[in-house]
Amino acid sequence: MKPRLQLVFFTCILLIWHTEAEFFTSIGQMTDLIYAEKDLVQSLKEYIRAEESKLSQIKSWAEKLDVLTSKSTSDPEGYLAHPVNAYKLVKRLNTDWLELENLVLQDTTNGFIANLTIQRQFFPTEEDETGAAKALMRLQDTYKLDPETLSRGNLPGTKYRSYLTVGDCFGMGKTAYNDGDYYHTVLWMEQALKQHDEGEDTTVSKVEILDYLSYAVFQFGDLHRAMELTRRLISLDSTHERAGSNLRYFEKLLEKEREEEKEKSNKTVTTTEPVVQSGAYERPLDYLPERDIYEALCRGEGVKMTPRRQKRLFCRYHDGNRNPHLLIAPFKEEDEWDSPHIVRYYDVMSDEEIEKIKQLAKPRLARATVRDPKTGVLTVASYRVSKSSWLEEDDDPVVAKVNQRMQHITGLTVKTAELLQVANYGMGGQYEPHFDFSRKDEPDAFKRLGTGNRVATFLNYMSDVEAGGATVFPDFGAAIWPKKGTAVFWYNLFRSGEGDYRTRHAACPVLVGCKWVSNKWFHERGNEFLRPCGRTEVD
Repeated sequence: MKPRLQLVFFTCILLIWHTEAEFFTSIGQMTDLIYAEKDLVQSLKEYIRAEESKLSQIKSWAEKLDVLTSKSTSDPEGYLAHPVNAYKLVKRLNTDWLELENLVLQDTTNGFIANLTIQRQFFPTEEDETGAAKALMRLQDTYKLDPETLSRGNLPGTKYRSYLTVGDCFGMGKTAYNDGDYYHTVLWMEQALKQHDEGEDTTVSKVEILDYLSYAVFQFGDLHRAMELTRRLISLDSTHERAGSNLRYFEKLLEKEREEEKEKSNKTVTTTEPVVQSGAYERPLDYLPERDIYEALCRGEGVKMTPRRQKRLFCRYHDGNRNPHLLIAPFKEEDEWDSPHIVRYYDVMSDEEIEKIKQLAKPRLARATVRDPKTGVLTVASYRVSKSSWLEEDDDPVVAKVNQRMQHITGLTVKTAELLQVANYGMGGQYEPHFDFSRKDEPDAFKRLGTGNRVATFLNYMSDVEAGGATVFPDFGAAIWPKKGTAVFWYNLFRSGEGDYRTRHAACPVLVGCKWVSNKWFHERGNEFLRPCGRTEVD
């Protein structure tokens, strides 16, 4: 097999995992796109070299013929008097020019086009681009970043700074517009217009930007600003039919408003239009009641860690109630919260174990799902953006080793626990506030397992995250930040088996970095005597 074909084949094997879309849901899998693009660049450079070689030959031929024809045309008969010159003229026109024609017609694009065609079937789709754009908007909202900050790439902890062009900002605005999201349409079209006004070179016209922006502003009921923007559009393109129609419509609405106000006040209304607003519009409310609390915690704001509570938190060595496996090498345990009790363990997984588990999980990563409360069917959701896979102990000894370690630390059995779940978060990857345990309105959530409810959660952080990505608990105002090699543990149920609704938690969007976690959900069955019932419902 030729080296070039080997490279194409190898790349195809790497990308075969991604026959479906949703690259944006896993940074770990998006790294493969980096290598695919690198391969395409190499293929493009080979095509350029071939074209340059062809042009070099043609140029050399033209220069030789230019000298020769200059001499021959100065004295055609004298030139042809020499029999060799006469022979070579006939030969050139019969043979050499035909060879040159073949050289000019030679297609050097075959290799590049073939490689591009093969790779294109594994490229991100329109769904991916839309998902990536929405991820940037999610980061913008959660971390209160203005479009200018994102456009200039001014993010904390970044090694490779990048910028958004006018075309990129325009694309963001179009994505929001097509989704009926006029709030973000205004923000991103304004940023595109700002950069355009500053003289940035672009193929996007101001007319296109103003067309979207004026209508989005109108959707917020800001008639005056919509008219001002539409007039600016018409001043650039007086033949724009939709803008002209919109302006007439806006003027009628404004006149109607004035008449209604005049009737209400019975006063003369001036015809002077108010000064155009700055365009700062409120972000619409959505389905999540604790949105503001959740996002504030993600930013590190509103954490209810008082000095009094801080005094109740301690660090200690944990030997699992004198578990023989931990007596010689106990784990460092740190209280993260007092009630409900959340603890962090240090040095739970080594770098080698983490890399092995990531290696095992990566080929199996699939879009993480949630259970539809109405149908009980697992489905993807915009509030959970990540990919996950499940590892069995038979997959590799390191999985069994990590499972046993979690059993020793918690004192709970892994025999009835779920498989080790490994998750990688994509662009703006998150999991909005949710419960790990099943509530009374979904009693059959874990029925097929036959092991009862999820009694506890053990969450391993397998990477550091440069910015964002905290685990937050909106009910009591806690925020826990990822730290590679550590793990956090909490009980989802009281000893009575009743759910502890305070444990509703979320994985904040990853602002900068690549977040890997793994978790083990322990179930009730098999732990009846390892964690016996308490004397009250909330023990």
